[in-house]
Amino acid sequence: GTLLAFALQRFKFFGKDILSFLVVLPIALPGILTGIALNSAFRTLGFSLGFKSLVVAHATFCIVVVHNNVLARLRRMPMSLEEASADLGAHTFTTLRHVTFPMILSSLAAGAILAFALSFDEIVVTTFTSGADFPTLPQYVLSNFSRPNNLPKVNVIVLIVLLVSVLPVWFAQKLSESGPGMANSR
Repeated sequence: GTLLAFALQRFKFFGKDILSFLVVLPIALPGILTGIALNSAFRTLGFSLGFKSLVVAHATFCIVVVHNNVLARLRRMPMSLEEASADLGAHTFTTLRHVTFPMILSSLAAGAILAFALSFDEIVVTTFTSGADFPTLPQYVLSNFSRPNNLPKVNVIVLIVLLVSVLPVWFAQKLSESGPGMANSR
């Protein structure tokens, strides 16, 4: 997601608008359409559903979250800082390491935390791409929710999932609000 954000922000190339649209598409579509499309693609390409298909499926919509965070930070970041670094004799990778990376670090962390929170409780895409041999936590909660004997255990799991999902999102919001060096560029 980060590399894609850099490419779309810094360079002009054929198909840039189409690529930008295709990147955002998995999160813009309803989860059931994404899940069915990925299931169909995996079966057409001959992949068996399991851990690998689940990782690929979650990566398709988690990349969007990181991409959007980093792209927003790159758009707010003044190019004059990188130009000044180049004027002072710094090479491209030195500028990236000492100027650009510290400026986007909080957006990278926020994107990673938000991607984790989104992926952690995603049930629709998981249902279509995990297969029968690889049960996940959301599927376990859903299957045991209607069983009265397991309800106390499910309630505790749901509370933990809620905390694990809400706290990182709150922390990511705090990171996004105050990135290093961004106070003057707002």
